[in-house]
Amino acid sequence: MTTAVSLSAEAIADRVRDAQTRGARLRIAGAGTWLDAGRPVGSSEELSLAAHTGITEYTPGDLTLTARAGTTLREIRDAVSPHGQWLALDPFGSDEGTLGATIATASAGPLATRFGTPRDLALGLEFVSGRGATVRGGGRVVKNVAGFDLTRLLTGSWGTLGVITEATVRLHARPEADVTLAVSPSDDRIDVGGVRAALKRWPFVPLACEVVNDSLGRELGLGGEAVVFRLGGNSESVAEQRRAIAELAGGPAREVDPSVWRSLRAADDDATLVLRVSRAPAEVSAAWADATALTAPFASARVSASPARGIVRCATQAVGASIEQYASTLAGLRSRIVAERAPVHLWNAPPLARAADPLQSRIRDAFDPQRILNPGILGERAVS
Repeated sequence: MTTAVSLSAEAIADRVRDAQTRGARLRIAGAGTWLDAGRPVGSSEELSLAAHTGITEYTPGDLTLTARAGTTLREIRDAVSPHGQWLALDPFGSDEGTLGATIATASAGPLATRFGTPRDLALGLEFVSGRGATVRGGGRVVKNVAGFDLTRLLTGSWGTLGVITEATVRLHARPEADVTLAVSPSDDRIDVGGVRAALKRWPFVPLACEVVNDSLGRELGLGGEAVVFRLGGNSESVAEQRRAIAELAGGPAREVDPSVWRSLRAADDDATLVLRVSRAPAEVSAAWADATALTAPFASARVSASPARGIVRCATQAVGASIEQYASTLAGLRSRIVAERAPVHLWNAPPLARAADPLQSRIRDAFDPQRILNPGILGERAVS
């Protein structure tokens, strides 16, 4: 049974309490664009917040906005753009994803290089716990930090601690100039460590910087392996950034269509397996080298890296025995691997399985003791 909620947070709380009474498990959904992400959910009913939409408060002078969880990123973009502002969240997928899902999954994209992740941009949340209680943490202005830890705790909890019903986020002014440049390696190899060192050395931070492997680069129309920079600021600042990148590349970088960022975010849409490899930023060069070497036998493997954050993403459209070989091969990476998407039969096989975290279990006991919300999505066993 699916229920699209268009009422108040209290109506959602009633829905959770009703499920608690009946012993039902709820699969929380927003726009439904990421339902295949995370581990399979052992639920009997779906609680959809797709109709729980709308911006409830927006004061451009404060650079903050409050919206219901089902509000899409596109709706927020359209509302704040006329004021020269933006919400700097560009999770993989599209702007049809919802604000609630983006925060619940802590999904971040290329703009995290400059602006951080949802944990950095979410100022306050209203949510309904698994006990059916409506709770508010954080605030609606940057200086109000009361309950901020609660906001950060809910961010990235995949809905296992509460149903996010409303969120307040920090906005930024749109840069006067927004330019995208691509640099291709002079030989067959990209020095990811050199890119990271340059990012640390420069007196500016690009809006985004991503390294893409040959397969993904060709798909994005970049011709092959490349480093893609998104530069923002006033025209003088962008000119200086161009000069710094030209110095790194040994010559002028070519300007490319900014739609490359939208294509990069959507590139995983048809992937059967998406793994996120995390290491300390100082070790991103090794992670990139390992990932590109291990995935080389798989022609369709798309690999990208965020040098400033130490994140490497590996995606493939492989099926059957090939996908199992692909996952097994990546298990050789000396890194923390998080599966964002995987076939059901791979979830419980190494390296994708994750041991139960006792601290995580105790926190969930406090918020959702009966495991009503998204049971199983983090690999835990449902309470019978």
